[in-house]
Order: sequence, then structure tokens, then C-alpha cells
Amino acid sequence: MKTRHLFWTALVLLTAAGPGTTAAQTVPAPPGKTTPVEQDGALGVEEYRIGPEDILQISVWKNDVMSRTVAVRPDGMVSLPLLNDVQAAGLTPAELRSALIKRLTEYMPDPDVSVIVQDVRFFKVSVIGEVAKPGRFELKSRATVLDLLAQAGGFKDFASRARIVVLRPEGKSMKRIPFNYNKAISDGQTENFYLRAGDIVVVP
Repeated sequence: MKTRHLFWTALVLLTAAGPGTTAAQTVPAPPGKTTPVEQDGALGVEEYRIGPEDILQISVWKNDVMSRTVAVRPDGMVSLPLLNDVQAAGLTPAELRSALIKRLTEYMPDPDVSVIVQDVRFFKVSVIGEVAKPGRFELKSRATVLDLLAQAGGFKDFASRARIVVLRPEGKSMKRIPFNYNKAISDGQTENFYLRAGDIVVVP
């Protein structure tokens, strides 16, 4: 009985740790919503990072002038009274809230700020090659490679399912991430992964 208790305790701890705790995890430059994250094949989730074109609802307690809904400009900034331009893209809502509070303390005591992502518009990914509906997709929630392939209508007859590649922008270069569809449907937890904004799925 004691052995069984120790087993279940260990199982609960492992479950609570989740797949996002491994050292291999990489942090996305811009978003992803609770954002898609790639851990060299494993599934993981990170807090969403704001991107250009996203719509934000910024509220300052008891201050209607500062409270407003704003769109993130292509340069990653939002414009607010008193503060003028504030960097938003690349930050989590919590990070942007902290930045706004820090800036507002110059004008008011103890500002109470909330930041809500009202509409996600930045998260766009593409799929090209041997799929039924190739194109660019604007995602409203996190999605894996399998999710995107399903949205693209599945494969054409001669698609090479074991040689799919995800092209991921990293600075001025593109990272190539192999994806084996056959392995993903048999062991999705280790082979399938979440997409990031700007990813291109190539099906040869």
C-alpha cells in the first residue's frame, strides 16, 4: 500500500510539472497566444506575447481618458495619452501592464492598470505544397502542426508525409524543423508541436 501511495504521489508531481519545464524549451521572439512553443518535438505552452495588429484593451482605474482600446502598430508600438508611444509587441500582457504602471507613476500615485488582448491578429502561419488548401492562415488560438494540416484540408495523393519541414523565422535566417506526420499520429506527444507566428509548413 505504501509503494502504491509513493507511485501516485510521483505521478501527480510529474503531471504538475508539465511538458514545458524541460531545458530544451526555447522562448519565442514574438507571440504566440498562450503561445505555441517548440521544444525540439515536445508540446509546451508559453504565455502569449503581443504582436503587431493585435487589439488591446487598456484600462486605468478611475481614469477614462487613459482607458481605451488600441491597435498595435506595425512598428510594435501603441499610442496613449501622456505616454505617447509605448512598446507593446514582444511583451506579454503582464509585462506591458508593468511597463505602463512604471510610466504612469510619473503622473499619478499608485496607478491600477489592466491589459487585455481583445483580438489576436498577429498570429499568422502558412502551409504550402501537397495539401488540399495551401495558403496563409490567421489563427485565433494555439495550434499544432497537425491542427494546421487539418485546416489545410489534408494531403494530396503524392504528399511525402515523412518529409514535412517547418520553416521558422529566427532573426535574418530560417530554422528548419523536420516533422514526420506518420510518427506524429502514432506518438503525438513527442513528435507534434505548437506553431509560432510566421511559421511556414512545407509539405513536399
